[in-house]
Amino acid sequence: MSDLTTLLARAEEISSDAERVTQALLRKVTLPSGAGVLGLITLDNGEDHTKPNTFGPRSLIALNSAIDAALADDEITALGVTGKPFILAAGADLTSIAGSGAPGVRVVAELGHAVFRKLKDGGKTSFGFINGLALGGGLEVALHCDYRTVMDSAPALGLPEVMLGLVPGWGGAYLVPNLVGADTAVTLILENPLNNGKTVTGQQGFELGLADAVFSGADYLEQSLLWAADVLNGDVLVERPEIDRGEAWSAALTRAARVVRARTGGASPAAERAVDLIAAARTATRDEAFAAEDQALEDLSQTPELLASLYAFDLVQKRAKRPAGAPDRSLARPVTKVGIVGAGLMASQMAMLFVRRLEVPVVLSDLDQERVDKGVAYVHAEIDKLLAKGRIGQDKANRHKALVTGAVDKAAVFADADFVIEAVFEEMSVKKSVFADVEKVVSPTCVLATNTSSLSISEMAADLEHPERVVGFHFFNPVAVMPLLEIVQGQATDDATLATAFATGKALKKTTILVQDSPSFIVNRLLGRFMSEVSRVVDEGTPIQTVDGSFAGVAPMPPFTLIALVGPAIALHNTETLAAAFPDRFYVSPALERVVQARKAAYFLPDGSLDPEVEALLEQPAEPVVLSPAEVRTRVLSGLAQEARLMLDEGVVAAPEDLDLAMITGAGFSFWNGGLTMLLEREGLGRFH
Repeated sequence: MSDLTTLLARAEEISSDAERVTQALLRKVTLPSGAGVLGLITLDNGEDHTKPNTFGPRSLIALNSAIDAALADDEITALGVTGKPFILAAGADLTSIAGSGAPGVRVVAELGHAVFRKLKDGGKTSFGFINGLALGGGLEVALHCDYRTVMDSAPALGLPEVMLGLVPGWGGAYLVPNLVGADTAVTLILENPLNNGKTVTGQQGFELGLADAVFSGADYLEQSLLWAADVLNGDVLVERPEIDRGEAWSAALTRAARVVRARTGGASPAAERAVDLIAAARTATRDEAFAAEDQALEDLSQTPELLASLYAFDLVQKRAKRPAGAPDRSLARPVTKVGIVGAGLMASQMAMLFVRRLEVPVVLSDLDQERVDKGVAYVHAEIDKLLAKGRIGQDKANRHKALVTGAVDKAAVFADADFVIEAVFEEMSVKKSVFADVEKVVSPTCVLATNTSSLSISEMAADLEHPERVVGFHFFNPVAVMPLLEIVQGQATDDATLATAFATGKALKKTTILVQDSPSFIVNRLLGRFMSEVSRVVDEGTPIQTVDGSFAGVAPMPPFTLIALVGPAIALHNTETLAAAFPDRFYVSPALERVVQARKAAYFLPDGSLDPEVEALLEQPAEPVVLSPAEVRTRVLSGLAQEARLMLDEGVVAAPEDLDLAMITGAGFSFWNGGLTMLLEREGLGRFH
């Protein structure tokens, strides 16, 4: 390991203007009850709260200077680290170090370790005040402190590095298992990142043992400072459980290997390396563990998976915020009231999202009052859940409930709506009838949006007086969780309608992508081709278990697990729609038809075995063709490569980046695969970039 002076000099050399520097602002805080003076370091990149603090070379240099100043000041008796409102930090500034190569990555890795460890080794008691989002290095900087508090409403704590083709590189792979045990470390370092980047809340982080105390409310920092004073005065003693380094650690490593195998199929070097680091943390010294992290980061920085991750990271950070092809935002009309046709689960989820994000009146309408009342009750119950969890206050809960109403008579409630979206049965005649009825009662400028997952926007609008105000507004289920919103332009959709749709999507905090009207749009078309090829392979004779196990590391879940998640009937409908449009490529499986007719919801039983009733419906062919997992994978990915190329040639989206962004945010495809097209290129199945 290089000495700190050399590291600081080399960090200056590799720093770039691309880094958004996070300053480390030191101020003195006199603690109560004679507990002394705390040097409080606040991380702040000077941007608004949509741009979290990150650590690049110059940010680490700034933090090092602040810590040194606090340690050198004899008046300061303890240190604290916190962040700007609601954000501690979101980890490394990947953009700023992407072009520095393996040597640059090594410098940043070693420098982070050297700076952060001063919080533990500086000779003054240190406190990490996790006042909001804390990911990767943002959590690790707090883990280096002697004590930690956390805000209960902090939205995201985690170590997402494996999802990005990396490992926790500033102490996390050593500090976490030695703080909360190896099993929890496996969850935080491997299982959650490989589960679409799942994180934990502040309250959950406290319950897991990442923090020693939890506080809520606007005075979180004040409460934390009072608690710190009590710790320093000896009035509060922090006790942490002894870590089991025997059977429990071994069991955790066994689980880790199982998680990695199931999620990645051995295709993620970062996941394998993370398992090694957790294993080593059992007996390694801190210096040995940190050196192993440095080496792992340097090695991983040279893998194609990291390049794919940086590409994917750039998509969700930049392209997602500036959708390709979106009209000028100045054309967008204000949305002051939303109408929703339908009051089922999907419609109710949309109502919840609209009222939370837009805070405008939202009216649900359905065929009878019972359905309407059920939909409104669902939204009110969800609001009550947020209130009970402390996510919102009583006043906001009351206001949001008052904004959500329902009625059977559309004419009575939709006349002054600016945006009406339908979420009724996926049948063209039904949707056309709904829009014909709605058009009679709304203003000529009211946007008519459809949540269809596969049907033609142009056909849906064709018989209307104002087809130019019809747009696809395709959410993914569950609405509150899935980031993607496909905005579909029909043949007649005008720019004002599109601009309003994009502005509304942004207000809903969704990743919006412009799609030209085509069967099943982006995600469902690609997944439809995926399932079409998979079903054909099974129907030809390859065992379903072999097929289901062929895609670890490619798809976010096994294909027949995916069918169970979306529902066999919905999967069949999507395939039928695509087969009608493209009969030469899409295959409707007779076995899937029989599964739907038998009303089976899943192919596998809870214990993971194939349901015998489903097995009987599969029917083996007279001359079965049995493929190996590698052959299954190549055949199916070849089909996806063909479909992706055709979609680009047809102009369904502007560029391959949009296909990848859609598959990452709408289907859970891995960052370390770069979504879809970079994976296909690595497999030698085409050139897309």
